[in-house]
Amino acid sequence: MRKGYCFLLVFILVGLLVQGKKKVMVTSAFSILTEFDKVRDLTISSYGDEAYVTIQSNTEDNSGISKLRKENSDWTLEVASFSGTFKDLEPFLSPDGLRLYFVSNRPLQDSIPKPKDFDVWYVERTEKNAPWGKPKNLLAPVNSEANEFYPALAKNGNLYFTSDREGSMGKDDIFFSEWTGKIFGPPTALDENINSPGFEYHAYISQDESYLLFGAYRSEDGLRSGDIYMSQKDEYGMWSKARPLPTSINSKQMDYCPFVDKANQQLYFTSRRDSLPVMPIPSIKKLKTYLDSYQNGTSRIYKAYFSIPDQ
Repeated sequence: MRKGYCFLLVFILVGLLVQGKKKVMVTSAFSILTEFDKVRDLTISSYGDEAYVTIQSNTEDNSGISKLRKENSDWTLEVASFSGTFKDLEPFLSPDGLRLYFVSNRPLQDSIPKPKDFDVWYVERTEKNAPWGKPKNLLAPVNSEANEFYPALAKNGNLYFTSDREGSMGKDDIFFSEWTGKIFGPPTALDENINSPGFEYHAYISQDESYLLFGAYRSEDGLRSGDIYMSQKDEYGMWSKARPLPTSINSKQMDYCPFVDKANQQLYFTSRRDSLPVMPIPSIKKLKTYLDSYQNGTSRIYKAYFSIPDQ
């Protein structure tokens, strides 16, 4: 199939989904995380047996990265070896699983106790089951005097991230930094088909760079509380105008932090969706049942079927 035709076919499909003509079922993910009220930023290894997630306090003053490991059919949970002291969030595993990128406000040197602005950091290991090494700052040109967030890596090493640095169109924008084989090149903001004068954030880039998922606040075609959008790259390397994912994925509350497990055709994302009970609530027992439910308005991780044909 020619690239242009495939590109058109996919966007016809997405258009139908957005208009609600095909229902996408959304379900809860990782029951082991249910006891935490604020969970986000899932990344899963290509083997499907290791994952990392951000767990935060309700005020976000405490934010750390935890590791999930699958043993037989059950998941275990522990604080990641490199996290727990400073505000760490937004993990992303490289395709080979040997490097994990994340965001932190930790100081550049251990001798400096005061936190700095948010930068992209990473840890490395020699093989899949080896321990992670000491965190390293990605430094310039990716990191700057401004904040950098939400790192995501394509298979060729190209990096996508969010920043409010000089060169953005407005608030937070999504930037691209090409991997040269040795270093990351100077970051450039993606064009107006992705970015706007408002907020664009938390991009997920497909391994072949054929599509991009990201979060945005938009009133003209979104639900206004933060929605997940998708853009595809055509045969000329240009990004299409981003369009929101289906309303069964996007909700009236904030939906963000997309991550695609291509092998299992699953989209994982964070949502603050709320299945409000029938009012009035007749008893404390009913109130507690609602507050203890998965869809109680706190940040939870969900999953949905997601498949894009290869271009």
